[in-house]
Amino acid sequence: MSFSRILAAVAAAMACSVAAYAQPVAVLPAPPVILPFIPSPVGGWTVTVGLGGEVEPSFAGANSVRFSPVPIFSLRRAGTPVRFRSMRDGASFAIFDPGNGFRAGPVGKYKHSRKSSDHAELTGLRDVDFAVELGGFAEYFAIDWLRLRAEVRRGFGGHEGVIADFSADVIVPLAERLTFAAGPRYTVTNAGYASTYFGVSAAESLASGLPVFDAGGGSHTVGAGAQLRYQLNPQWEVRSYVEFDRLLGAAADSPLVRLRGTPNQTTGGIGVAYSFDVEVR
Repeated sequence: MSFSRILAAVAAAMACSVAAYAQPVAVLPAPPVILPFIPSPVGGWTVTVGLGGEVEPSFAGANSVRFSPVPIFSLRRAGTPVRFRSMRDGASFAIFDPGNGFRAGPVGKYKHSRKSSDHAELTGLRDVDFAVELGGFAEYFAIDWLRLRAEVRRGFGGHEGVIADFSADVIVPLAERLTFAAGPRYTVTNAGYASTYFGVSAAESLASGLPVFDAGGGSHTVGAGAQLRYQLNPQWEVRSYVEFDRLLGAAADSPLVRLRGTPNQTTGGIGVAYSFDVEVR
């Protein structure tokens, strides 16, 4: 047998062997990727948008107040029950919703700028631009009348710190369309956030007359809040609320707060919201 015939026979044997190994014993269908806790974007959605106004401290730690507009936004699958939402909550959307009372997803919040020229107490301190805080939230309805919620956000713009808000609300129906809710609040921040709003640098100390202060992170506020919600009809609702926070740690120890402000911070407001359905195809 010539070398070429031997080579051809070996090649044929190798081809047969490869074909044998390549032939699957059984063909199984690819398992579908099913994540029931992630809502499909296709279908009906209920969007709630609105606008409120609130009276809040003129700046963090101030003993004066200012009036500010507050946007209201939430999104849920059409036909799902309306869940309690606090006006303190950031704008959020539940991506994870397995239907057992637990929800989680992205959240965002807006923080106003601080200008030293607007308040005598801030003379000599640097201006702080507005910030957009982005992060995630998780909430759990342990029972229908008790909501636990946490938000963790990072600032972009005026500050680059991290804020974590924790809250609990007991929800009490007072009438067919009127609901009352109240509960404790607690906030933790890192040094990046605290130093931006409560620290005093050497240059600022010379310009303001305040002592130098290096603000660290940790417990930031503790307090409580209450809210009333009245459902005018299936589309329109009115909300009012009041929140009290006591500054803690570095925020309370800051000379800006001790000498020119107050650790007691009260915020209150009222808002109107409208809900409508949209279809995504």
